[in-house]
Amino acid sequence: MEEAEALDGYAKAVAKVVQRAVRPRMIRNMLSGAKMGHPLHPPLTDVPIGAWSMSALLDLVGGRESEPAADLLVKAGLVTALPTALTGLNDWSDTLGADRRVGLVHAWANGAALTLYAASAVARHRGNRGSGKALGFAGLGMMAIGGYLGGHLSFANGVNVNRTAWDQEPTEWTPVLADGDLADGEHRTADAAGVEVLLYRKGAAIYAMSATCTHLGGPLGEGSVENDCVTCPWHGSVFRFADGGIERGPASSPQPHFETRVHNGRIEVRLAPADPSDEEGEGGIHQGDRRPLTRTSTS
Repeated sequence: MEEAEALDGYAKAVAKVVQRAVRPRMIRNMLSGAKMGHPLHPPLTDVPIGAWSMSALLDLVGGRESEPAADLLVKAGLVTALPTALTGLNDWSDTLGADRRVGLVHAWANGAALTLYAASAVARHRGNRGSGKALGFAGLGMMAIGGYLGGHLSFANGVNVNRTAWDQEPTEWTPVLADGDLADGEHRTADAAGVEVLLYRKGAAIYAMSATCTHLGGPLGEGSVENDCVTCPWHGSVFRFADGGIERGPASSPQPHFETRVHNGRIEVRLAPADPSDEEGEGGIHQGDRRPLTRTSTS
């Protein structure tokens, strides 16, 4: 499926329509989960999956007294499937290649499940209990296929996983660049103990954040800077230099950001402390909300 290039033409056409629809910032931020700190689509999937799975269980072993509950669960799944599908399309529209192909089939399978459950709801309403159950079981099968493909995209391919989650940002002051190499209004990247950092100077303040976009790993150093924000050149996520926060999705995780200071003629950075009451740095001061991962020896 990942190598099925025949899907590319259709996928590209659909993605263009979706990208046009989600272009407004409010829509993009809402569907991406920018205010939540993680994508919105995964938690939404739990509702229709749970509702339809439990309706199948009641259809199978519940008996006549459970029929109203089973019917209600089918309807609940239908209602919640719409926002789930919209957030999924938003996330899928940023993928390319193998991920886009698998995502397209994932959407088809879930669309088929939605259609089958809609037909099941109609049959139940008309009193055709046997047909309603059969259509529901068929929908459950299609949903299982869609869920498997969605899990593959998330856990095997890492789609929409925070691309900075495993970076080991320096917690001690680390020199990255000569002070004279960063002019007022200029932005450039530098290495901070193995982590690429994006620096930006505005007047006397120097700001720093991770140079790798949390969304899909885009190079922020190649992005444009405007209104003290940087725009990712890949998918248009906009981050504030002041705190690494998100102005516009599709990113849902903020950028790791750093305290800065000038020491002995060199710009130094360290990961901003999680607690705003922690020691403040010199120059552009930014408070963060994360620390690098630690590794524990098992020996």
